[in-house]
Parts: sequence; structure tokens; C-alpha cells
Amino acid sequence: VQLQASGGGSVQAGGSLRLSCAASGRIFTTLGWYRQAPGKQRELVAAITSGGSTNYADSVKGRFTISRDNAKNTVYLQMNSLKAEDTAVYYCNGGSYGRDYWGQGTQVTVSS
Repeated sequence: VQLQASGGGSVQAGGSLRLSCAASGRIFTTLGWYRQAPGKQRELVAAITSGGSTNYADSVKGRFTISRDNAKNTVYLQMNSLKAEDTAVYYCNGGSYGRDYWGQGTQVTVSS
């Protein structure tokens, strides 16, 4: 099982980034993104089911969009209007038959 995340980086406030996560080795009913800022707990950012239902943290609604290509087993997170408080390590997550799988984190840094 592998979840390979990419697309992190540094951007100024108000800018955009797009994260990608290619999942393999399982059928993932849910794919999503979590983030963890220094000194804080890991939190859900957004998730999407194989049927396209989405769930967002209140703090990113209207700014972030999660999407999924089921044929490629890949999930994307388009992040617009980034804020300094979005700075964190972002982790790809896949849910499969009651188990959670995690990818390596990718750093997102937003400077104000």
C-alpha cells in the first residue's frame, strides 16, 4: 500500500498550491488530506468518497477544493487564497475497509 503525496511548497499569502496524492495497493473508499502544524494536533482538511461526496474543515471551506480521479486512484487538493495559518505538513490519507493508511507528509508554508 502506498500513498505518494506531492505538490507542497512555499507561497505568499493569497497564493495557490495544488497537492496530489497517488494511491495504490488498495481500493480506497475515502481519500483525503490532513494537516499538522507545529505544536498542534493533526486535523482533517478535506475528504472525498469514491462516490464524490466531500467533507471540509470549516477553516478551508470556500478556499480549498478536493477532487478525485478514480481511474488513477489519485486525490487532489486545490488550495486557493492561502493564509499563514494554513502552514503545516499535509498528509494524504486513504480509508479502506475500516483501516486508515497514510502517506508521507508534504510541507506547505505560507508567508504573510
